Amino acid sequence: MISFTVHPSPQLHGTLRVPGDKSISHRAIMLGAIAEGTTQVHGFLEGEDTLATLAVFQAMGVAIEGPRQGQVTIHGVGLQGLKPPAAPLYLGNSGTSIRLLTGLLAGQSFAVEMHGDASLSRRPMRRVTAPLAQMGACIQTTEAGTPPLKIIGTQPLMGIHYPLPVASAQVKSCLLLAGLYAKGTTCVVEPAPTRDHTERMLTGFGYSIQQEGQQVCLQGGGKLRAMTIDVPADLSSAAFFIVGATIANNSQVLLQHVGINPTRTGVIDILRLMGAKITFQNQRDIGGEPVADILVQSSSLHGIEIPRELVPLAIDEFPILFIAAACAKGKTVLTGAEELRVKESDRIQVMADGLQAVGIDAQPTPDGMIIHGGQLAGGTVKSHGDHRIAMAFTMAALRATDTIMIEDCANVATSFPNFVQLAQQAGINLYQQESKA
Repeated sequence: MISFTVHPSPQLHGTLRVPGDKSISHRAIMLGAIAEGTTQVHGFLEGEDTLATLAVFQAMGVAIEGPRQGQVTIHGVGLQGLKPPAAPLYLGNSGTSIRLLTGLLAGQSFAVEMHGDASLSRRPMRRVTAPLAQMGACIQTTEAGTPPLKIIGTQPLMGIHYPLPVASAQVKSCLLLAGLYAKGTTCVVEPAPTRDHTERMLTGFGYSIQQEGQQVCLQGGGKLRAMTIDVPADLSSAAFFIVGATIANNSQVLLQHVGINPTRTGVIDILRLMGAKITFQNQRDIGGEPVADILVQSSSLHGIEIPRELVPLAIDEFPILFIAAACAKGKTVLTGAEELRVKESDRIQVMADGLQAVGIDAQPTPDGMIIHGGQLAGGTVKSHGDHRIAMAFTMAALRATDTIMIEDCANVATSFPNFVQLAQQAGINLYQQESKA
């Protein structure tokens, strides 16, 4: 068991580079493995989730060198070159891995089983298994529709036209990956924009994608050609330091080489609406992904009603956005975010409980939260093994009157392996303790 003790800190400062983007790192391994030729990846996130994805493809016969200091070499085997693994595939806590792989593996000629830790075993999978069944896939889940998953394979897939019931980049990506193996055209229609890393990377690998409005389509049976991928720093990880510098007094932080894909910048848009001083510097394009250095300064925040159209573009950043709302003047209202209840934890309830534990009026609703900004106090917060909860309350201590204790923080390593060191470097009085469960 790992816990954090965070004492009040006067300010946040420095020039920082957070680890590589987790979403892009996952997809680089997946597409590099089924491409033809050798793919080089720079800036790969060496976290537990992405390493689980890497290990899965090694188990299916893909030769992968690294990671060594963010460098990975993938010797692709082509669309039809994966081999049946000798044992069930273990994916730890990674929802992205299991959902995207369900689509990719549905079109294989062999059977495979996937499972994960206790948290992953509670994650809903019908949102991907139902449309895959429409494509002809044969996938078994528990009665509750959760992992472990048994993909029977050997079933020919057919392209479908699928309107997403709820905006989800994971479901969209799952179906597009299945569509690579399907006969005919696979089209996915989104009710609202979500992150488009899969579409951008497929294009980079030379695979033809057709996009019109909120619809993206591809034809099955093509080829992917190996490429070089430079993974930018993860905006979801940068968001903790962005909010930290915003809420702390007399603070300024420069975050280097951060991906600012417009399908990911909802957190920036929301913070700017609340009054945050955030500017992009040195904007450039790296391998099809927009990148910038982000300068953040102390700001006086005010509460807002978060626009519903920004919710899918910031879905992973709401734990730290709730901390910003707690430090803002007035009331912040979030609606349309029921997806948060089925993440690594029920992030609506867990964040509300944590905020209440440190003296903030936070009222959960079925699809969001109402937060009245106020003075953060000290207290003990249960993260329920959710890395984003743990990191969010670490930043909350910048404005707290007393020490905040955060329990069950081991999973921070899943997405941000050097978080503790970087937070300490930036001026946060953070101490990590390890004890037996």
